[in-house]
Amino acid sequence: MLGKKELDDMGTGNLNTIIGKGSSLEGKLVVQSTLRVDGKIKGTVTTSESLVVGKEGVVDGEVQVRNAIVGGKLKGKLTASGKVVLEASSQFSGELKTSKLVIDEGASFEGNCCMGAPEVKKNDLGGSVSAIFEKKDENRPAEVKDGK
Repeated sequence: MLGKKELDDMGTGNLNTIIGKGSSLEGKLVVQSTLRVDGKIKGTVTTSESLVVGKEGVVDGEVQVRNAIVGGKLKGKLTASGKVVLEASSQFSGELKTSKLVIDEGASFEGNCCMGAPEVKKNDLGGSVSAIFEKKDENRPAEVKDGK
């Protein structure tokens, strides 16, 4: 599994919540720092930092985190603003949205993945590409527009 150095490299913050082996939780869980799961969670999980799912950990539901390190099973929808690591022993099934993704050899991934920068909506750009250039052109002085 991951050592302290790997956790620090991902900026996981302080580990202050652990769902231990043999424990189970059903419902909504909100954690202000890093969460480690060695038991089972079914429901919604939100952390301000990282989620670490141990080799025997199971998470089934909707997860929103900054970073995720999965060594066990995660099923559902995972949204991470930072990095997701699927370790060799991990099993992921569902929908994954993240900026960066690492899948170790031996990991199981079944589902959909959207990776990279957040989608830019047409309205955010003020219309089409030509409309953007027209808008830029409107702000230029008359002598630049006419090529003088």
